[in-house]
Amino acid sequence: MHRLAAFLGLFLSIVPALQAQEYVRPAADLDRLVQELFAEIQSDQVPYEDVYETLLQYYQTPLNLNTATREELRSLLLLSEAQISALLHHREQVGMLLSMYELQSIDGFDLRSIYRVAPFATVLDGIVGGNRGPLWQRVLQEDNNALLVRYERVLQQRKGYTAPDTTSTGRLTSRYAGSPDKLLVRYRVSHAHDFSFGFTAEKDAGEAFSWNPGSRRYGADFYSAHFVVHERGRLKTLALGDYQLQFGQGLLLSSGFQVGKGAETITSIRRSNVGVRPYSSVLENSFFRGAAATFSLSKTLQATAFASWKKVDASIQTSTDSLAEFDEFSSGVLLTGLHRTTTDLANRKDLRELISGGNFTYTSRNSNFSAGLTAVDTHFDKAILRRSEPYNAFEFRGMHNLAVSTHYSYVLHNALLFGETARSSGGGWGTVNGVLASLASNVDASVLYRRYTRDFHTFYGNALSENTRNINESGLYMGLKMRPLYKWEISAYYDQFRFSWLKYQIGAPSQGHDWLLRVAFSPSKTSLLYAQMRLRVKDHDGDLDPVRPVPVPTERRSVLLFYDANPSAALSLRTRLQGTHYRENDGPRRAGYVLAQDVTVAVVPRVQLSARYALFDTDDYDTRQYVFERDVLYAFSVPPLYGQGTRVYALAEVKCSRHLTLWLRYDETHYRHHATIGSGLEEIQGPRRSQVKMQVRYKI
Repeated sequence: MHRLAAFLGLFLSIVPALQAQEYVRPAADLDRLVQELFAEIQSDQVPYEDVYETLLQYYQTPLNLNTATREELRSLLLLSEAQISALLHHREQVGMLLSMYELQSIDGFDLRSIYRVAPFATVLDGIVGGNRGPLWQRVLQEDNNALLVRYERVLQQRKGYTAPDTTSTGRLTSRYAGSPDKLLVRYRVSHAHDFSFGFTAEKDAGEAFSWNPGSRRYGADFYSAHFVVHERGRLKTLALGDYQLQFGQGLLLSSGFQVGKGAETITSIRRSNVGVRPYSSVLENSFFRGAAATFSLSKTLQATAFASWKKVDASIQTSTDSLAEFDEFSSGVLLTGLHRTTTDLANRKDLRELISGGNFTYTSRNSNFSAGLTAVDTHFDKAILRRSEPYNAFEFRGMHNLAVSTHYSYVLHNALLFGETARSSGGGWGTVNGVLASLASNVDASVLYRRYTRDFHTFYGNALSENTRNINESGLYMGLKMRPLYKWEISAYYDQFRFSWLKYQIGAPSQGHDWLLRVAFSPSKTSLLYAQMRLRVKDHDGDLDPVRPVPVPTERRSVLLFYDANPSAALSLRTRLQGTHYRENDGPRRAGYVLAQDVTVAVVPRVQLSARYALFDTDDYDTRQYVFERDVLYAFSVPPLYGQGTRVYALAEVKCSRHLTLWLRYDETHYRHHATIGSGLEEIQGPRRSQVKMQVRYKI
């Protein structure tokens, strides 16, 4: 009767959809989703490309809502805990969903939530682990099977590609070893909960394409490959090659899909216990290389073991003191992934990193409670010794680090309690604990407390923090989301943080706070209007006394207006106005703004054109503006805009056939009052920087 009543209501509310007789999964608007998840992009150092690619993988291998676990549903970041519980309860009481339309009969699923999750989810009645046939046969028959080739190049000549000069000592100046062409080749075939196989080869601009086994050069500069299978009886996952790991709240192990503080003020502060994931990105340091396996010891207990061995970039130095603790050492791992100059090549893969460990996770039969234990043991073949500076006094030193953590999550009525606590071998510890609660059908709240001591060391952790690493920080985050009226949503957060020890360019313990308020209105299912304010106050060393610097508060105040409209099915318009005020202590305010207009039009069903024209004006680099741009598939573009000028780009996507898709992109930044652009080897003579990008994707 419950099922019958639900479908009678659905019939009356979605007659037009039923007339189509077949549900068609909508295309993912990843650009708009990124706008919703991120409060504002303020840096080019965050691996947004990994986040973007993970969203694409969810789109290409959608989550089956009839078999997805609580943790898998959490990993989407698009559903509240109350919605997840309601969906699981519906499956238990009524049975499997018959259609995506049935979500409207589940408590808490409004149309906006359904439209957001629909591109990344599906409804299938297949049972994982059934008679699937040979693996090679499934690989050949898989539809999600594609080869991708990308080429890009900056059109203006940069200093690094010119003939070298001669210094006063007779030495030649540094130049790039390779051509300005950037190349990428990627192949991947995958099926959710079954298998994933792929490889990637990349040559960055300036890197040489050479074959020299003696110097560990094999054509392209970076290669990555993985082979992952799932659901082989008690073997839940086996990964060979490159992979990522995520357990607990990410204190020790955290994969790339982490949003942190943003306009999604509730679900984004929680991490999901998704375990082993294949790696296919081009970030050259954020993965493990070796093997990992997850076993089901019982219906409620799973165990994961992993081992990783790879060489990473580091500048190795030799001690001149015969009594030194280490003969050879490095100041740390280099993370740029670029090998263009003689110095870059000398540091390439000079440090061996061996990591092993495991995880045990218990999950109750109703999935309301889970708890686990994680251990990560890291060995380097040469010591890590930071520069002898006061702010480095408690940084990791040595060749070995063992970190152990416990994590938990518990669903209590309409609230989720979660957390993780860890200790590293030097005695430092970190903890993060939070709660997500649905206070009413239209009100959600979140609270998270974190503390990472100044001697807590972890190399692949990425729990919520103000710092880029989980060290030397304590803070309290509070978030709120309300839907006071139909089509209206208000989201806000406030975060207070402290740093108990010195930091780079901060010569004393410091503190700060950060808050955001966004008001959004959705006139229709295809349009969105929102206004946002954000204030971030942090201490930095002032310029008054360079001998004994004293931290003073710096204030960054940002305003953002965004409007997304679709006048027709073939036309999309997006307008973005954002501005920033920046001030140190009681000094003068400096300002920056950008106004951007985007147009996307489907010329014919197989051809889509996108373009942007943007004006920017900033007083200096501190007031620079970051604005997300459309790009070719799997690419993420967010250039920093500073000074005065214009930014334009045009993107064409052509679906030549069912198998072949082409992309062509051109962008140009024109700076006013600039005789040169960039610095060092990236310097360009003239006021323009232009880039062309071409990509081909062939579905096999």
